[in-house]
Amino acid sequence: MSRTLWRVSVVTSPKAEDATMELLSEVLAEPCSAYHNFETGRATVSAFLADQSPFRQGKRRILEGLRQIQEGGLAAFRPKLTYGRVRREDWSESWKRHFRPLEIGRKLLIKPSWSRSRAKPGQAVMILDPGLSFGTGHHPTTAFCLRELARRAQTPRCGFLDAGTGSGILAIAAAKLGFSPVDAFDYDLDALRVARANARRNRVAAKIRFSRQDATKFRSRRSYRVVCANLSTDVLKQSIGCLASCLASDGVIVLAGILKKEFSSIQTAAAKEGLHLARGRNEKEWRSGAFTWDS
Repeated sequence: MSRTLWRVSVVTSPKAEDATMELLSEVLAEPCSAYHNFETGRATVSAFLADQSPFRQGKRRILEGLRQIQEGGLAAFRPKLTYGRVRREDWSESWKRHFRPLEIGRKLLIKPSWSRSRAKPGQAVMILDPGLSFGTGHHPTTAFCLRELARRAQTPRCGFLDAGTGSGILAIAAAKLGFSPVDAFDYDLDALRVARANARRNRVAAKIRFSRQDATKFRSRRSYRVVCANLSTDVLKQSIGCLASCLASDGVIVLAGILKKEFSSIQTAAAKEGLHLARGRNEKEWRSGAFTWDS
C-alpha cells in the first residue's frame, strides 16, 4: 500500500462544480469528489488516478473544457487546474481536512467521527463519515430534506418514510429528531448495508425499519406525516403515486434530486395526485420541493 495515487484537482466556483465533475469524469474515466469551502465560496473537484497516462493524454481536453465552462458563464473566475502525487495511505486522511460538521438549524448537528465539535443545548448529533454511499448532508438536495425534517420535528407521533435511503442519513436524522415510526427502503443492497451500519453507529438501528423495495412498486399499510424521496426525476415520476398513497392527510412529501429544468414535470405529476407545492428551493442547478395535499 506504499504506491502512490495521482490527484487531478480543479478549483472553481460552486455553480461550475457539477459541470467540472462531469468533465473530469468523462476525460479521466474515474469518479470525482467535490468539496465546497463555504468560507472562501470556492469548490474543489478532484479525481484520483493510479496511472498518470489518462491525465497526460486528456490534459488538453480538460483545459479546453474548463475554458468552455468559464465562457458559458458558470465559472465566476478562471478555474485552476492542479496535478500532483498523493500517497495511498494519505487518501483516507484527505477527507479529514475537508469534511466539516454541518448544522441543520438548532436541532441537528452532523459531523464526522474525528470532529471535536460539540452540540448546542437541545441539538441532536449524528455521526456520519464520508464514503462511497451518497448522502453526507452537504449536497443541496439532501440539505433541503434535512431542513424540512428539522422543521417538523417534535410533532407527536410523526411517522417518517425515507424512499431511496442511500447512506441512511435522512432516516437516522428522523430517528434522532424523535420521529416514530421511521421506515426506510432502497433497492440497492450495498446502500442498505451501509445505511444499517450507519444506524448502528448512531445507536438508532432499533428505531428504523430498513427494507429492500422498488419505489415504483412501493406499498405500505402505514401512513406517514413526512415522506422524503431524494431520487432521480424518472424514478420520482414513476413512484409519486405509490408514495402519495401512504401520505397522511396532514402530511408533507419532500421531493428532491431534481434538476431545475425538470422540476415543472415533477410538479405536474404531483398535481395529478392532488398535491401542490408548499415550499421550494433553488440551489445551483437543483430544485427541491415540499408538497402537501390540496385543501
